[in-house]
Amino acid sequence: MNPGGLARDEELLGQSDAERAGDSVARPFQLFAQRQASGGLVLLGCAILALAWANSPWAAAYWQMLGVPLAISLGEQVLRLDLRHWINDGLMAIFFFGVGLEIKREFLVGELAERRKAMLPIVAAVGGMVVPALIYVGFNFNGAGAKGWGIPMATDIAFALGALAVLGSRIPEALKVFLVALAIVDDLGALLVIAIFYTASIEWRGVALIVAFLLALWVANRIGANRGSVYLILGLGLWAGFYMSGLHATLAGVLTALFVPARVKIVPGALPQVIRRGADSIEAQALDTEPDALDPDRVAIIGAIGGSLDAATAPLQRFEHVVQPWITYGILPAFGLFNAGVAIDATVLGTLSTAVPLGIMVGLVLGKSVGIGLASWLAVKTGLAVLPEGATWRHLIGTAFLAGIGFTMALFISGLAFAGTDFEREAQLAILIGSLLAAALGIAILLTSKATQAPGPE
Repeated sequence: MNPGGLARDEELLGQSDAERAGDSVARPFQLFAQRQASGGLVLLGCAILALAWANSPWAAAYWQMLGVPLAISLGEQVLRLDLRHWINDGLMAIFFFGVGLEIKREFLVGELAERRKAMLPIVAAVGGMVVPALIYVGFNFNGAGAKGWGIPMATDIAFALGALAVLGSRIPEALKVFLVALAIVDDLGALLVIAIFYTASIEWRGVALIVAFLLALWVANRIGANRGSVYLILGLGLWAGFYMSGLHATLAGVLTALFVPARVKIVPGALPQVIRRGADSIEAQALDTEPDALDPDRVAIIGAIGGSLDAATAPLQRFEHVVQPWITYGILPAFGLFNAGVAIDATVLGTLSTAVPLGIMVGLVLGKSVGIGLASWLAVKTGLAVLPEGATWRHLIGTAFLAGIGFTMALFISGLAFAGTDFEREAQLAILIGSLLAAALGIAILLTSKATQAPGPE
C-alpha cells in the first residue's frame, strides 16, 4: 500500500529542511514502548474479566450484552449492528487508523526508513507469517477449518512489549525496537491478508464510493490539509464505502492514515525565531500598557504563536498523540472484553486436540519462533542484515517466541474466518492458550539470557 499521500510525504521528507524536521515526526520510542506495555496490562485485565464473566453464573448477561442492537439513522438510511459488531467494525477502524499512522511513520523516519536497519525486522516478519500459516494449513489441508490459516500469523505488539517490559534492563533497547518494527510489518501483512482473503463478495457501488473518498483524501494531502476534522469526515465516508462494498470496514482506518501529511509548514529550526518575535511583541506591549490577559492584541499575538507551533508539528505526529491513548486504554480493552469471553466446558476442551486448535497453537508457539528465528539467521548469515545492537541469538529467539502472542489481531481474524460457527469458540480458546504458552517460553528464554548493558560515555 503506497498511495499518493505516502509517496508525496516521502518526497518532501527527502528535502534538507524536512530532514531536520525528522525528530518532530518520530515519536520518542521510549514513550511508545511504555504506553504499549502499560496498555497491554489493561488489555490483559479486560481479557481475564471477559473469560471469568463468560464462565460465571452471570454468563447469560455477558452474551446478552454482546447482542444489544444499536442503530444510526440518516434520513431513510439506517445502520443497525449489535454492540460487538460496532466494536469490531467501528471502533477497531480507529485502532487500524493508529496502525496506519505507525506504519507510515516507521517507513518515513523510523526503523524501516533505512534499508540496512529495516531488513532484519522485515525478513523476520515475513518468516513469522509464512511458517505459522503453513503449519496451520498442514493440520487443516482440505479440512472444514482451512479458512483460518491467517489466525496464527498475527503478533500483538502491546502484550509482547508488556512481556519485555517485565524483564527491564536485561533486554537491550535495540531488541525492543526490533520487536516493534517486526510487529508493524506483521500488522501490514495481516491487513493485506484481511483485504485479499477474508472478503466474501464485493458490492461495486461501495467500491465507487471508496474510490471517490480516496481521491478526496489524496487532494487533502496534496494541498496540505492539516485539520483533524477533514480526515475524520473523509475517513467516515471511506468507512461507509468499505462497509457497503463488503470489504472489511476497518481497512478504511489504515488507508485514511496513509494520507495524513507527515510534513510541516514551518521548519522547526525557524520556530524559535517566530516565538521570539511574538514574545518581543508581548513584552513591548506590556511596556506601553498594563498587561491584560484579554487584550485583543495580546490574544492575537498568542494565537499567532500557537498557530506557528501547530504549523511546526506534522499532522501525523499530532494525530498519533491524540488517538493512541484512546486506542491503548479504551478501544483495545473494549475489544478484549467483548471478544475474549469463551465459555469453557468439556465440549470445547475436547476439541483442543483437533485440527483447528492444534494448527493455531502450534502455529503461534512454534511457527512464529521457527519462522522468525530461521529467517533472521538467513538474513544475518547472508550479510543482508545484522543482529540488533547488544543482542545475542538467545535474545532474538526469546523475542521470536514473544511474537507468538497473537491475541488482538488473531482474535480479530478468527472472527472473520469463523463467525457464527463452532470453530470460532475453538479458535478463541486456542489463541488464548497458544499466546500464553508463547509468552511463558519467551520470558523463560530471556530470563536465562545474559544481561546486557549499553556502553557508557567514554
